[in-house]
Amino acid sequence: MKQFHLIIPLLMAGLLLQACTVTNMLTEPGGKADNSVAALDSIFYDNPDYQYHIKVDDKINISVWQQDELSIGSVYGIYNSNEVYGKWLLVDKNGNIEVPRLGTLRVEYMTVVALKELLSARFGEWLVNPIVDIKILNKEISVLGEVRNPQVVTLDTEQTRLLDMIAKANGFEFYADIKRVKVMRQVGQNVHVANINLSKGDAYLNRNIPLYPGDVVIVPAKNSKRLDRQLSNIIPFTSVATAAAILFNAL
Repeated sequence: MKQFHLIIPLLMAGLLLQACTVTNMLTEPGGKADNSVAALDSIFYDNPDYQYHIKVDDKINISVWQQDELSIGSVYGIYNSNEVYGKWLLVDKNGNIEVPRLGTLRVEYMTVVALKELLSARFGEWLVNPIVDIKILNKEISVLGEVRNPQVVTLDTEQTRLLDMIAKANGFEFYADIKRVKVMRQVGQNVHVANINLSKGDAYLNRNIPLYPGDVVIVPAKNSKRLDRQLSNIIPFTSVATAAAILFNAL
C-alpha cells in the first residue's frame, strides 16, 4: 500500500513535467501570453490600399459580356461558368497565361484591377466598350488546430478578418488556447508570425486583424489537452479534474 502511495504522485509529476516540456505549433508551452498590441508586426496592420497580386499557379476566370469565345469560366454565361470542368487559366511558372485572340500575357504580380484594365484595352481594339471581369479562384486561407471544422476557406473578397475565419470554422474547440492564436503570413521569402490574444476585449480592432489570401491561422491547444490524453491512456478518466479528484481520494 505504501508503494501505491508513492507511485501515484510520481506518475502525476512525470505527466505534468512531460506536458510542460513537449510542445509544437499546435500546443503552446505554459507562460504569460504576449498581450501587447504594440508588439504586433507592422505587416499585420490594417492596409486600406491592399490589393491582391496575381502569382504563379493562380487560377483565373475571364468574363467578357456577350463574348463567350473570349471568356474562360464566364460569370455571365450559364454554359461557360462551371469551374469544375476546368474553366480557368493557370498562371504558369513564367507568370503567363494564354488568352483567346490575345496570346501570351504576363500577369504575375499584376492586380486584378490592372489585369481587367489591360484586357479591356486589348479587347477594345475590335469590341466597343467591352465589359470585362476577372476572378481569382484560389484565394484561400487555412484555419488549423483547435477549431470545430479545420479547413481551407476560399475567399470571394480582397480580405477578411481573423474572427470571420474562426466563425467559418464553426468556432473554437474546448481545448483552444485563445490567448495564443497564431497567424502566419509569407511575404516574399520571409514568413511573419502574429501572436494574438483573443481572450481580451480591449483594442478589439487591433486583435481582429485583417487576413489576406495565403494566410494560415493556427489555434493551439492548451497543455491540459495533452495531459488529459496521457491520463486517459493510463486510467479510464476523461478529464484532469476527474482524475485529480479520484487520485486525491485514493491518496
